[in-house]
Amino acid sequence: MKTTSPETQTAGRHLEPVDDLDPVDRTLVRRAALRSRHAQGLSRLMEERSDLRGVHPLADFVDDAIRWTA
Repeated sequence: MKTTSPETQTAGRHLEPVDDLDPVDRTLVRRAALRSRHAQGLSRLMEERSDLRGVHPLADFVDDAIRWTA
């Protein structure tokens, strides 16, 4: 039975099995999951707090990029 690490799970859903990965690939999977969680959090924050738009250009850019890919 394959398991997944907490870093690769979202809302209880298993995304990537990590048992059969070498350490480098495991790190890449964890980084991708972390990047995704941060982007989701930023998007949620920007949706809830429209007053934050324009405060940080990179946050605006990431939020816009997420909207274009949705």
